Amino acid sequence: MRDKGMERWSTYEPFYVVLGDKRVADIVITNHAKTRYNDRIQVGDTEVDDIAAWMWECLKQDRMLPYYRNEQDVYLIDEDMVVVAEFTEIEGEHDISGNPLHKMIIVTFLGRMSETIELRDLKSYYSWLRHSRRMTLIKNTRKRR
Repeated sequence: MRDKGMERWSTYEPFYVVLGDKRVADIVITNHAKTRYNDRIQVGDTEVDDIAAWMWECLKQDRMLPYYRNEQDVYLIDEDMVVVAEFTEIEGEHDISGNPLHKMIIVTFLGRMSETIELRDLKSYYSWLRHSRRMTLIKNTRKRR
């Protein structure tokens, strides 16, 4: 998902947006992220291209910030929406300084903090989720015996 709306003549530098220490030049939306977006963010059937274009605008407008200072995979958009993203280097592409460019892979949309209060503290939310899944598995194994 490069910036499709740009008409750039006689430029040699690839276009990218800086997010933390990454230079994002491309955005990929997984099928799981598309499903979660349509379920949790905007109810309906939004296409991958529309989600990627919206994410690109959020990046360009500096609306995307890390959820925790030290973590590099969970981000907040507009201080409300929680997004999980991974980064991979794009082979053979560098900026003028020689720094590698990255592809942002949107793994999932966790939801809005204003609607799901548990998202305000992700660490306790994930530990609760793990515990509840573990308890469900234990209960199911007891039933089988």
